Amino acid sequence: MQNHKKYWRTNLKYLGILLSIWFLVSYGFGILWVEELNQIRLGGFKLGFWFAQQGSIYVFIVLIGVYVYLMNRLDNKYQLND
Repeated sequence: MQNHKKYWRTNLKYLGILLSIWFLVSYGFGILWVEELNQIRLGGFKLGFWFAQQGSIYVFIVLIGVYVYLMNRLDNKYQLND
């Protein structure tokens, strides 16, 4: 039972960190700091515009991959493999 609580505590910690990163990228870079980021160009587009339109989606996809990696490692640690 104690391992179960540790497993879920770690899972929730991972989720909190990864969702915070996604929030920072999508809301912060795409809305709050868009004017400052628009001073930088990426592939001919303003960086703030890029984050608002595409960047947050790319970051979300990368975060899904990171979550899968972390959860596989966590499952192995607590021997919860299928």
